[in-house]
This record gives sequence, C-alpha cells and structure tokens, in this order.
Amino acid sequence: MRKILIVLSAAETWTRADGSKYESGVWAEEFVVMDETFVAAGCAVDIATPGGVAPTIDPHSMNPAVVGQENVDHFRAYLDRIADRLAHPLVLADVITRQYDAVVIPGGHGPVEDLYKDADMGRVLVEAQGSGTIIAPVCHGQAALLAAQDAEGKWLFAGRRMTAFSDEEEVELGTADNAPWLLAQTLREAGAVYEKGPNWGACVVTDGNLLSGQNPASSAPLADAVLAALR
Repeated sequence: MRKILIVLSAAETWTRADGSKYESGVWAEEFVVMDETFVAAGCAVDIATPGGVAPTIDPHSMNPAVVGQENVDHFRAYLDRIADRLAHPLVLADVITRQYDAVVIPGGHGPVEDLYKDADMGRVLVEAQGSGTIIAPVCHGQAALLAAQDAEGKWLFAGRRMTAFSDEEEVELGTADNAPWLLAQTLREAGAVYEKGPNWGACVVTDGNLLSGQNPASSAPLADAVLAALR
C-alpha cells in the first residue's frame, strides 16, 4: 500500500502588507479532492500540520458564490466524514519522511503565512528530495518549497520547472495589491523555472519527482499525476 503525507497549513489568517489579517487557511477543494482521490485509490494518507494544530478551512473556499453550492455541499460532507482525522493531525516536526511515498501540499493562503518559513517543512522536503520521494504542491502550497535549503544554504528547488498560483490570478482574485509578496514572482526570483497555463484552468507541471499544480482546478489532475507516478 502506498503511503502519502498531506501537509496542511496551521494558519487561520494571512498577514497583509499593511498588517491587517485576512481570513485564510486551507483551500477546501485542493485538500478534499486530493485526499478523497488518494483514499479511493487505496492509499494510506496521513495529515500533518505545524505543531499538530487542527487546520482551518479557508472560509472563502466554502463560499457558494466562489465555488458553487454543489461543491460546497460536497466539500462539507467530506470534511464532516473525516472530522476526526482533521482534528488530530500529526505534528510536522515528528514526521519520519522515509515512511512516505509522496508529500502533497495543498494551498489556500495559509502556506504563505506559515509553511514558507517552517523549518520542519524544510526538513521534510530536503529528506523527500534526497530519496526521490514525490513532492506535489498545488496553488499556494508551493510556498512551502521556499522553506527547503540544501547543505550549502541554497534553495533546494532552484532551476526546477514548476507552476503555482500565478501573479495574474492573484490580481484577478483581488488579493495582490495588499500582499506582502506574490508567490509566483517570489519563486521566479528564487530561481524556479516558472510555467503557467490559462488563468483558473488546470495546469500540472512535472519535473522529475516534483509535480505541481497551478490553482484549485489543477487539484484533480495533480492527484491523478501523483497516483500515476506512484504506479
């Protein structure tokens, strides 16, 4: 049985450039779709967060005006079914990376609040990369990649092809103006070979063991890509 670790942000808010707090957390679709797909495929799936804090689902991702009522109903029903798993995640610092075949990181603006600078996140990614374990972030989950440095203090993923939530999508979402930093721009500046598809359209980029999805619509194809790589 393949074993997958899903790392979720423990943040409830995103600190904006002016110091204000924006309600945030984990984007429901990105977590639900991938977790549901992996479990249905027979994988063993663990959830971990910094400090083992129960994750917050981003309220914007449960807004029918944003994602549609049918999706909200589906996400809520699934989240209710796995409420105990969500309430008791593993402590990220205690994760033994070698036990997993893939490390998956959903987005929401939570990761740009905590995972991007989390030392334990960095350790897990360095260990995963060292063993060729699949690393699969989606949307803002790619912020977590910024936490990983090699033995010389250089960014572990410099020169790697990847996608992530684009600057253009951030602008269209209305969250770019007061953002402390933009994810895609920051990844490019760090040395990523950044690629994007159409705004809000599914886009998955594969570079060796690094599989990345651009936005919420990329969650399902990214999950499928992970399962294909595991096979």
